[in-house]
Amino acid sequence: MPNAEHNWQGDLLRDLRGPGETGGPGAPADPRPSVPPARPEPARQPAPAAQPWPGTPAPPPTPDSLPVLDKAMTAVARRPVRGEAVAVRAARAVRRIVSGSAAREVAALTRTAEVLQQPVTTGRQIAVTSIRGGAGKTTVTALLGTTYAHYRQDPVLLVEADPALGSLPLRMGAEALRWTTADLADIAAPQMSLLDVTGYLVQLPDNAWLLPGSQGRIGAMVDTVTYERVMVALRRYFGVTVVDCETLPAEVARVALSAAQARVLAAPATLDGVTSTYAVLQWLRALPPHVIEGTVVALSVTTPRPGIDIDAAAERLTTTGARVHVLPYDRHLAAGGPLRTELLSRPARLAATRLAAEVFELSQRRR
Repeated sequence: MPNAEHNWQGDLLRDLRGPGETGGPGAPADPRPSVPPARPEPARQPAPAAQPWPGTPAPPPTPDSLPVLDKAMTAVARRPVRGEAVAVRAARAVRRIVSGSAAREVAALTRTAEVLQQPVTTGRQIAVTSIRGGAGKTTVTALLGTTYAHYRQDPVLLVEADPALGSLPLRMGAEALRWTTADLADIAAPQMSLLDVTGYLVQLPDNAWLLPGSQGRIGAMVDTVTYERVMVALRRYFGVTVVDCETLPAEVARVALSAAQARVLAAPATLDGVTSTYAVLQWLRALPPHVIEGTVVALSVTTPRPGIDIDAAAERLTTTGARVHVLPYDRHLAAGGPLRTELLSRPARLAATRLAAEVFELSQRRR
């Protein structure tokens, strides 16, 4: 942020009072020349406030900080549950020991971590969208942002470009919101440092930051001009930026998809979800080839017993040229509260890590 202007209209009054008389009866005469009595000092007037230089925009008013959840809604929430029951976790641990797959899993995780920790020359932007609400778009955004923040050393940013009562702050466990995407579009300036920028963001664990789309108020909007200004201004500060976009075919979502180095299309593992996602992928195929080649479908299983053949659905979606990753059912994710990675089931955690690695690798191919 630009520094405050120096008050060039400071106090110009000087102390006119001379040294006081020290002589008295019998006292030696003061060898210094006598001075006339000091005149009474005029009353000081408050100096006028410093004025900005001509052409400098006035700083925007600081918005109030609002809680993500009010007290009544907090009382409604239940205690978070683990992604898997104890019996299921125990049975999986026994199978890993008997089959000897633990060493293979460690080797695979090591390779995945190496991909996630690759350095970047310019910030990578990853856009997450869906064809309709309830597809798991915000959950996928939270999983990706959390994974990148865990594995990477450079700052990671999560941007909510879906301001219509978006739930990304809730998913990320934010307690209060102040500055939003529209606010920062009017504030961000090239001379700002990372410390300046993060003063307007919500701090998250593991060197991650959140830029909300709204303060939970209906009617907040983010247009394409605002979105582009924010993304251009913030790109150089963060190694990876994950954007929770509006649902398609909203204009901001289309701009985000075209501008990002990689795209994630969230889809529920239902018949209508897969059908709609397939139609969107066919539309993406008509765009330049790098768009479909840099797109990954996150197929989220939201119920213990899905009504479709997951493997067949994934194979059908891959015929469009997009990559497909299945996020298995997880009780903790299905609850919809703040994401706590330690409560995720092992299959869900591994699937989210592999998804994040492939999306990041695809983003590296697009400069």
